[in-house]
Amino acid sequence: MTWRLLSAVAVLTGLLGAAAAQLPPADERAARAAATEADFRRTLASLDLGALRPGADGFDREALNAANYEESRAGDPEPLPPLLRTMDGTEVADDAMWRSRRRPELAALLEREMYGRVPETAPALRWEETGREIRRKGTIEVITRHYVGRADDGPGGVPAVAAALAVSLPAAARGPVPLVIELGFPEGFRFPGAPPPPPGPHWTEQAIARGWGYAILVPATVQPDDGAGLAEGVIGLASGGRPRAPDAWGALRAWAWGAGRALDLLAADAGVDRSRIAIAGLSRYGKAALVAMAFDERFAAGLVGSSGAGGAKLLRRDYGERLENLTASGEYHWFAPNFLRFGGPLTVRDLPVDAHSLIALAAPRPLFIGAGNFEADGWVDPRGSFAAARAASAVWRLHGVEGLVGAAYPAINELRAAGRIAFRQHEVGHTNGPNWAHFFDFAEREWERRR
Repeated sequence: MTWRLLSAVAVLTGLLGAAAAQLPPADERAARAAATEADFRRTLASLDLGALRPGADGFDREALNAANYEESRAGDPEPLPPLLRTMDGTEVADDAMWRSRRRPELAALLEREMYGRVPETAPALRWEETGREIRRKGTIEVITRHYVGRADDGPGGVPAVAAALAVSLPAAARGPVPLVIELGFPEGFRFPGAPPPPPGPHWTEQAIARGWGYAILVPATVQPDDGAGLAEGVIGLASGGRPRAPDAWGALRAWAWGAGRALDLLAADAGVDRSRIAIAGLSRYGKAALVAMAFDERFAAGLVGSSGAGGAKLLRRDYGERLENLTASGEYHWFAPNFLRFGGPLTVRDLPVDAHSLIALAAPRPLFIGAGNFEADGWVDPRGSFAAARAASAVWRLHGVEGLVGAAYPAINELRAAGRIAFRQHEVGHTNGPNWAHFFDFAEREWERRR
């Protein structure tokens, strides 16, 4: 199964609370698909847009719009939108000017044109502990607490939110511990028909063995992952179920917002070191993890895996997924409606930001960007993420630290981690698995340097 098919299955499994997913009935799936298509068409009409350009076809290599997987045809992404020049043309001279002027400008552009704004009407989440268990990860005893983040029903019958979060800490910890929040699926979840996990300790075992804690937030319980869900979840509650404004938030920003609400809870936990809370995600949740890093500076480090277009990949590179895939009916709900304009009549060259702009908002914190091999992960364009990280590194240097060190693209399994941006393309498929140990080493080293 490809990562896109796996992602589609994730949409259909609802809250994803069970170890084995059960697909909803066919008529329910058809109803959601119809509601998604209707919202997509309504969004196009609200922007006075007609048909958009088709995205890349990742399946049929003979199609007229077949995805490009040849580096020689990827195109030159330069010139990229400027990072260190303000809207009035002033060059950014130092980190103080970056923070006071340029960073807010870029954040506003990314909100308006891509990810959307969090509205003042965003609901509060009340975290309730719903269960507690003592168990073992490897040979170490852990205490796992299960939470539900609740927001009441909204006007117009918008259903309540019940965000699912599980927090695990070493039972024998004698002080506050570092912790990583993963945007993902409940522990024990496996996609139907998915191959068994690779051998070796699971990342959760690795975290506990190092004295870390970990938390898993299920993003689909914060905001459903389809266009029909825009009338539900936190987006639906905030809007009262009404259609979105052009610059309103999409699912990526909503999932990142949910991570911030989990961080609110954990930052008040005496067992957690609030200065060492990281965020992690893979694929679409890798995009959301990067968005969380960009817009919430409390996250002290990030692991962004296989995030591709809309995440760490430069959209101006024609390799694998294209911008037009993001503006189609399957993924448009991740973004603000304004973003659809760049799928027609505007183009990616009209977009005033790119992935390097988003990455730059994480500066000067430690950020680990990863991907799998080209055969399994070509769609997410690992080289495009490397190029974006190199371009964004100018902002880390502005803060007096190195970003991504090294100009030549690294070999498979080669770790680039001399600076405060790390990069590694591993030999396995669409997973963060082989990169977790390197991320833990990297974050610990950089946090120690900060002290």
